[in-house]
Amino acid sequence: MTADEAHVPPPVVDPEVMRSVLGNFVSGVTVVTATGPAGPIGFTCQSFSSLSLDPPLVAFAPARSSRTWPQLRDAGRFCVNVLAEEQSDLSAQFARSGTDKFAGVAWAPSPHGSPMLDGVVAWIDSELWAEYDGGDHTIVVARVLDLGADARRTPLLFHRGNYGLQSALLEGDPLA
Repeated sequence: MTADEAHVPPPVVDPEVMRSVLGNFVSGVTVVTATGPAGPIGFTCQSFSSLSLDPPLVAFAPARSSRTWPQLRDAGRFCVNVLAEEQSDLSAQFARSGTDKFAGVAWAPSPHGSPMLDGVVAWIDSELWAEYDGGDHTIVVARVLDLGADARRTPLLFHRGNYGLQSALLEGDPLA
Protein backbone atom coordinates (compact mmCIF):
# COMPACT_ATOMS: atom_id res chain seq x y z
CA MET A 1 0.00 0.00 0.00
CA THR A 2 1.38 3.42 -0.92
CA ALA A 3 1.25 6.45 1.35
CA ASP A 4 -1.45 7.97 -0.86
CA GLU A 5 -3.59 4.82 -0.63
CA ALA A 6 -3.29 4.80 3.17
CA HIS A 7 -4.92 8.26 3.31
CA VAL A 8 -7.89 7.45 1.09
CA PRO A 9 -11.03 7.63 3.24
CA PRO A 10 -13.14 4.48 3.35
CA PRO A 11 -16.27 4.47 1.21
CA VAL A 12 -19.39 5.85 2.85
CA VAL A 13 -21.79 3.14 4.01
CA ASP A 14 -25.41 3.97 3.26
CA PRO A 15 -27.32 3.93 6.60
CA GLU A 16 -30.37 2.25 5.02
CA VAL A 17 -28.22 -0.52 3.54
CA MET A 18 -26.52 -0.98 6.91
CA ARG A 19 -29.90 -1.16 8.69
CA SER A 20 -31.14 -3.71 6.15
CA VAL A 21 -28.06 -5.93 6.34
CA LEU A 22 -27.75 -5.80 10.15
CA GLY A 23 -31.48 -6.45 10.43
CA ASN A 24 -30.64 -10.04 9.57
CA PHE A 25 -29.14 -10.39 13.05
CA VAL A 26 -31.87 -11.59 15.41
CA SER A 27 -32.02 -9.75 18.72
CA GLY A 28 -34.14 -9.77 21.81
CA VAL A 29 -36.05 -6.73 22.98
CA THR A 30 -35.67 -5.05 26.36
CA VAL A 31 -37.31 -2.21 28.23
CA VAL A 32 -34.94 -0.37 30.56
CA THR A 33 -36.76 1.18 33.53
CA ALA A 34 -35.98 3.31 36.57
CA THR A 35 -37.75 5.44 39.12
CA GLY A 36 -37.30 9.14 38.51
CA PRO A 37 -38.36 12.14 40.62
CA ALA A 38 -41.77 12.21 38.90
CA GLY A 39 -42.32 8.44 38.92
CA PRO A 40 -41.43 5.45 36.74
CA ILE A 41 -39.56 6.01 33.45
CA GLY A 42 -38.34 3.68 30.74
CA PHE A 43 -37.53 3.09 27.09
CA THR A 44 -37.34 0.21 24.63
CA CYS A 45 -33.82 -0.94 23.81
CA GLN A 46 -32.95 -3.59 21.26
CA SER A 47 -29.17 -3.16 21.61
CA PHE A 48 -28.49 -5.17 24.75
CA SER A 49 -25.94 -7.85 25.64
CA SER A 50 -24.14 -9.64 28.41
CA LEU A 51 -20.63 -8.23 28.73
CA SER A 52 -18.71 -9.77 31.64
CA LEU A 53 -19.16 -12.41 34.33
CA ASP A 54 -16.41 -11.06 36.61
CA PRO A 55 -17.36 -8.39 37.41
CA PRO A 56 -20.97 -8.99 36.35
CA LEU A 57 -21.63 -6.45 33.59
CA VAL A 58 -24.21 -5.91 30.85
CA ALA A 59 -24.23 -3.34 28.04
CA PHE A 60 -26.92 -1.51 26.12
CA ALA A 61 -26.95 1.39 23.68
CA PRO A 62 -29.61 4.12 23.84
CA ALA A 63 -29.82 6.59 20.98
CA ARG A 64 -28.19 9.96 21.65
CA SER A 65 -31.58 11.49 20.78
CA SER A 66 -33.25 9.66 23.68
CA ARG A 67 -34.92 11.99 26.16
CA THR A 68 -35.39 9.13 28.62
CA TRP A 69 -31.79 7.89 28.91
CA PRO A 70 -30.53 11.09 30.65
CA GLN A 71 -33.25 10.59 33.28
CA LEU A 72 -32.24 6.96 33.82
CA ARG A 73 -28.58 8.02 34.00
CA ASP A 74 -29.49 10.49 36.74
CA ALA A 75 -31.31 7.72 38.64
CA GLY A 76 -28.07 5.69 38.55
CA ARG A 77 -29.89 2.37 38.98
CA PHE A 78 -32.25 0.71 36.53
CA CYS A 79 -33.82 -2.60 35.60
CA VAL A 80 -33.38 -4.22 32.19
CA ASN A 81 -36.61 -6.11 31.43
CA VAL A 82 -36.23 -8.81 28.74
CA LEU A 83 -39.61 -8.89 27.02
CA ALA A 84 -41.58 -12.08 26.45
CA GLU A 85 -42.89 -13.24 23.09
CA GLU A 86 -46.38 -11.82 23.68
CA GLN A 87 -45.14 -8.36 24.80
CA SER A 88 -44.62 -6.62 21.46
CA ASP A 89 -47.25 -4.10 22.57
CA LEU A 90 -45.02 -3.12 25.52
CA SER A 91 -42.07 -2.71 23.18
CA ALA A 92 -44.08 -0.33 21.01
CA GLN A 93 -45.49 1.54 24.01
CA PHE A 94 -42.07 2.18 25.57
CA ALA A 95 -40.62 3.20 22.19
CA ARG A 96 -43.00 6.18 21.88
CA SER A 97 -41.95 9.65 22.95
CA GLY A 98 -44.14 12.14 24.76
CA THR A 99 -46.60 9.63 26.22
CA ASP A 100 -47.18 8.06 29.63
CA LYS A 101 -45.25 4.90 28.90
CA PHE A 102 -46.48 3.24 32.09
CA ALA A 103 -50.20 3.80 31.38
CA GLY A 104 -51.92 0.44 31.95
CA VAL A 105 -48.61 -1.38 32.54
CA ALA A 106 -48.45 -3.82 35.44
CA TRP A 107 -45.17 -3.73 37.35
CA ALA A 108 -43.65 -4.13 40.79
CA PRO A 109 -40.47 -2.74 42.33
CA SER A 110 -37.40 -4.87 41.69
CA PRO A 111 -35.18 -5.73 44.68
CA HIS A 112 -33.35 -2.43 44.11
CA GLY A 113 -36.52 -0.39 43.53
CA SER A 114 -36.69 -0.04 39.74
CA PRO A 115 -39.86 -1.02 37.87
CA MET A 116 -39.88 -4.72 37.00
CA LEU A 117 -42.52 -5.32 34.33
CA ASP A 118 -44.97 -8.18 34.83
CA GLY A 119 -44.60 -11.17 32.53
CA VAL A 120 -41.03 -10.61 31.35
CA VAL A 121 -38.65 -13.46 30.50
CA ALA A 122 -35.89 -12.01 32.66
CA TRP A 123 -34.96 -8.92 34.64
CA ILE A 124 -31.55 -7.51 35.46
CA ASP A 125 -31.21 -4.92 38.24
CA SER A 126 -28.16 -2.79 37.45
CA GLU A 127 -26.28 0.38 38.25
CA LEU A 128 -24.38 2.63 35.89
CA TRP A 129 -20.73 1.52 35.57
CA ALA A 130 -19.49 3.54 32.54
CA GLU A 131 -20.55 5.29 29.34
CA TYR A 132 -18.74 5.46 26.01
CA ASP A 133 -19.22 7.28 22.72
CA GLY A 134 -20.97 5.06 20.21
CA GLY A 135 -21.59 7.45 17.30
CA ASP A 136 -25.30 8.24 17.23
CA HIS A 137 -25.74 6.04 20.33
CA THR A 138 -24.24 5.94 23.81
CA ILE A 139 -22.72 2.65 24.93
CA VAL A 140 -23.78 2.07 28.53
CA VAL A 141 -22.04 -0.49 30.72
CA ALA A 142 -23.94 -1.45 33.86
CA ARG A 143 -22.95 -3.54 36.87
CA VAL A 144 -25.47 -6.27 37.65
CA LEU A 145 -26.81 -6.08 41.20
CA ASP A 146 -29.48 -8.79 41.04
CA LEU A 147 -31.33 -10.74 38.36
CA GLY A 148 -33.87 -13.43 37.70
CA ALA A 149 -35.68 -15.29 34.92
CA ASP A 150 -38.87 -17.21 34.21
CA ALA A 151 -37.85 -20.30 32.20
CA ARG A 152 -41.48 -20.93 31.26
CA ARG A 153 -41.53 -17.87 29.01
CA THR A 154 -39.97 -17.38 25.58
CA PRO A 155 -38.37 -14.09 24.48
CA LEU A 156 -39.69 -11.50 22.07
CA LEU A 157 -37.45 -11.53 19.00
CA PHE A 158 -36.78 -8.74 16.52
CA HIS A 159 -35.64 -9.63 13.00
CA ARG A 160 -35.69 -7.73 9.69
CA GLY A 161 -37.75 -4.91 11.19
CA ASN A 162 -40.46 -7.17 12.61
CA TYR A 163 -41.26 -8.89 15.87
CA GLY A 164 -40.92 -12.65 15.86
CA LEU A 165 -38.51 -14.62 13.75
CA GLN A 166 -41.06 -16.66 11.86
CA SER A 167 -43.30 -13.71 10.91
CA ALA A 168 -40.29 -11.73 9.71
CA LEU A 169 -39.15 -14.62 7.55
CA LEU A 170 -42.61 -15.15 6.06
CA GLU A 171 -43.12 -11.45 5.33
CA GLY A 172 -39.78 -11.36 3.51
CA ASP A 173 -40.60 -14.48 1.45
CA PRO A 174 -42.55 -13.69 -1.74
CA LEU A 175 -43.63 -17.36 -1.97
CA ALA A 176 -45.20 -17.46 1.49
